[in-house]
Amino acid sequence: MKVAVINFSGNVGKTTIARHLLLPRMPGAELVSIESANSGSEQGPALRGWQFAELQEYLQTVSSAVVDIGASNIEDMLDLMQQYSGSHKDFDCFIVPTVPAVKQQQDTIATLVDLAQLGVKPERLKVLFNMIHRGTTVDQAFYLLLAFLADHPIATADTACRLRENEIYARLRRTKLSLSELASDMTDYKALIAKAPDTPTKIDLAQQLATQRLACGVLPELDSCFTALHLAAEPSVLPRAAKKA
Repeated sequence: MKVAVINFSGNVGKTTIARHLLLPRMPGAELVSIESANSGSEQGPALRGWQFAELQEYLQTVSSAVVDIGASNIEDMLDLMQQYSGSHKDFDCFIVPTVPAVKQQQDTIATLVDLAQLGVKPERLKVLFNMIHRGTTVDQAFYLLLAFLADHPIATADTACRLRENEIYARLRRTKLSLSELASDMTDYKALIAKAPDTPTKIDLAQQLATQRLACGVLPELDSCFTALHLAAEPSVLPRAAKKA
């Protein structure tokens, strides 16, 4: 399974979805970052949008990959994909994350239109509704995009493919641990807090406890979202110890 995560718009959660939703649930998948800046991925190769020939070659050598395409590289990628006729077929699925802001919804529509014009079929072009506010439904948050797709069914828009806003993703940027590792952490932070010698130490431990709890809470949502994408891979199972946390 080879999946591209793509959107003309920035700040829609492409990297979060690639690293924390897809990669852990696609055993053996390689992560490829397509980005002009901050592209030094520790998990896989990093390329630029104009290096599409190299990307094509690389994709022929692996059986499973998640390609995270930065917004600044998408135009180059799509232009070259058009030149290399049929190259979109190297990807089994294009996942287009979107967020409620109107501009991002408009950019999402533009992304879907361009991919459809390349020949990507609706069943291989999937919208993922991201960063939904608590108390808001997908229908309410994404009325503009859903109205467009109702008139122009060029992509798959399953409202079960959704993720809500969650502080855990900001916290992940401050740690090298994965979500599963955080959720599986059996440290008794409350006991450590009770024994801590000073307030700064207590606060640091309390923050670690909060991160652990957030990780345990978000994994079921990620599993449900992944299942709704109907990719040819099984969602990861939360470790037994984490389920008890």
